[in-house]
Amino acid sequence: MRYITGGITLKMLAGKCTGCGMCLEVCPHGVFRLEGGRALIAARDRCMECGACEKNCAFGALSVSKGVGCASALIGSMITGGEPTCGCGGNGGGNCC
Repeated sequence: MRYITGGITLKMLAGKCTGCGMCLEVCPHGVFRLEGGRALIAARDRCMECGACEKNCAFGALSVSKGVGCASALIGSMITGGEPTCGCGGNGGGNCC
């Protein structure tokens, strides 16, 4: 599998983060790390936009548009047998947008 870089919708409101670490626990791709008592987005392009971090953040520090980007592209390509594309007019499995 390959990631589609540059099209990630993941955002963090650092002021709302309490450093609970839940995002680290639920993220299947190690996107976050704790530093100075707060979570940081350490590997944005690893995000597959599944929405687990946003759903499990009790403090509203994270937002992501679920069902777009890498996760949607990979699932769509498995169903159709074609190259992964996020549907934004990008070049198939390459950089999006």
